[in-house]
Amino acid sequence: MVTVNVVVLAGTVSAEPVMRRMPSGDEVTELRLSVPEAGRRLLPLPIAAWHATVGARALEEIAKGDRVLVHGQLVRRFYRSGAGARSLTEVVASGIKKLDPQGPLDPQGPLDPQGPLDPQGRAAS
Repeated sequence: MVTVNVVVLAGTVSAEPVMRRMPSGDEVTELRLSVPEAGRRLLPLPIAAWHATVGARALEEIAKGDRVLVHGQLVRRFYRSGAGARSLTEVVASGIKKLDPQGPLDPQGPLDPQGPLDPQGRAAS
């Protein structure tokens, strides 16, 4: 059986990135990414970007409101808190790139040069 766990997302950073230093000394930046979902809804997704993997330099200029392209994999973490056992599904980034503000996520511009698509993925007429 072949398993594939690859995630590629383009969206808008919806909160200021938070940098944390782990007890091991590793650094991670946590982002909240709003990704367009079917219809007009925005899906908020947590992103963890480990500095050793992504590079601290790639994360320095990212701020709330920036459009970014993230690639990585889905990971589910389990932990205990005062409220009991919890789980969190997040994207662990292996790369992040800041996109041009006038790029394909611009709400005034088309998402696809062919124009909007119908629910079956064909060009709407």
